Amino acid sequence: MTPQRVTLITLGVADLERSKAFYGALGWTPTREVAGEVVFYQINGMALGFFGLDALAKDQGRPDAKLGTGGMTLAQNFTTDAEVDAAYALALEVGAIALKAPEKVFWGGYSGYYADPDGHVWEVAQNPFWELSADGSLTLPAS
Repeated sequence: MTPQRVTLITLGVADLERSKAFYGALGWTPTREVAGEVVFYQINGMALGFFGLDALAKDQGRPDAKLGTGGMTLAQNFTTDAEVDAAYALALEVGAIALKAPEKVFWGGYSGYYADPDGHVWEVAQNPFWELSADGSLTLPAS
């Protein structure tokens, strides 16, 4: 098994039901839920989970920790600028916080940023140097 992999990303959230509603409005469907404690979404060979902030800190063995957000970015890549614009607009429509509207960027692509209701930052982008599979998955080109 390769050590260079991620199988699950878990985000701490203040209100699990609010997060489920926000991501549901973006078209996401939960795959598995544990009664008001955690929700998982299957995504292209890995999973994304939402876990209450206090419960996540306790699970990490640091129950008094104040977990923060914004120190990382999750991203969705698209094949056209119009798809990026549509994804950004939908996110704002359902409650995301605008950080940077999509625009042409220095590296040759097109991207923008928003934050979900808990402040987790998402980039929506079109990268002309990367090809996406039909299911939206990305395999980086060899250098």
